[in-house]
Amino acid sequence: MANTAISSEAYNRFQHFLEQAAGIVLGGNKQYLVDSRLSHILADEGIASLDQLVDKVQGAGASRLRERVIDAMTTNETLWFRDNKPYQLLEQVILPEFAKRPLRIWSAACSSGQEPYSINFTIEEFRERNPAAAPMRTEIVATDLSSSMLESARAAEYDAMSIARGLTEQHKQKFFIHRDQHWIVKPEYRRPVSFRKLNLQDSYSSLGKFDIIFCRNVLIYFSTELKRDILDRMADALRPGGYLILGSSESVNGYSDRYRTERHPQGVVFRPLNGADESDSDM
Repeated sequence: MANTAISSEAYNRFQHFLEQAAGIVLGGNKQYLVDSRLSHILADEGIASLDQLVDKVQGAGASRLRERVIDAMTTNETLWFRDNKPYQLLEQVILPEFAKRPLRIWSAACSSGQEPYSINFTIEEFRERNPAAAPMRTEIVATDLSSSMLESARAAEYDAMSIARGLTEQHKQKFFIHRDQHWIVKPEYRRPVSFRKLNLQDSYSSLGKFDIIFCRNVLIYFSTELKRDILDRMADALRPGGYLILGSSESVNGYSDRYRTERHPQGVVFRPLNGADESDSDM
């Protein structure tokens, strides 16, 4: 496909497939991105064009190919303690509220695991410094659409390039085992984290209720309608008084009236109105 121009019709068909399958809205003039991410799949599968690929992924018995295509088109940019401020919010604002109480956290679109493990590292460091104010126990449910990303996250094994992105030397020595040029999260820091496959377009009912939801740098890829749907259903998944943490460029404003906004020096959080004082909303 690298040497064959993608027709507008084929590109439009692929846009529609990707939005229906994964909720991802692929903007115009992104043919180069489709080409760069899918050319190896077409070569592997002996498929001559994007049109043929769309035909195949929509046919019967194409679940493996369909998953490969979605994996390739899903942005998996991630690093440890990404943007830092959400972890400051967690440590300095949120965790003190859960002294001696159980805590459930959902890391949505967890990619290869850096976010849920970073969350757990933050909680463990808070527990060491504030044993009397720490949560009784912690459960972190991490979900992603990509089977390959979930497999990597469960393995909790990272190469030198991945481990260098966002971790201090102290963190590496404390939370990881160094073995054969790879860094593996120590078992005691993996136990609170479980991984499940989930498309954010699907039901969240099987996940249960949460005190905190991290859904960062995900909504920007979705349509307005899907953003509204996801935010409303996440409000239902939060316990009264819970917290929703979005990416720095994301907001509930204009998409959902189910939250109030709280601004802290460490950043912004959104809290469901089912357990909050609506008069405090500044939305």
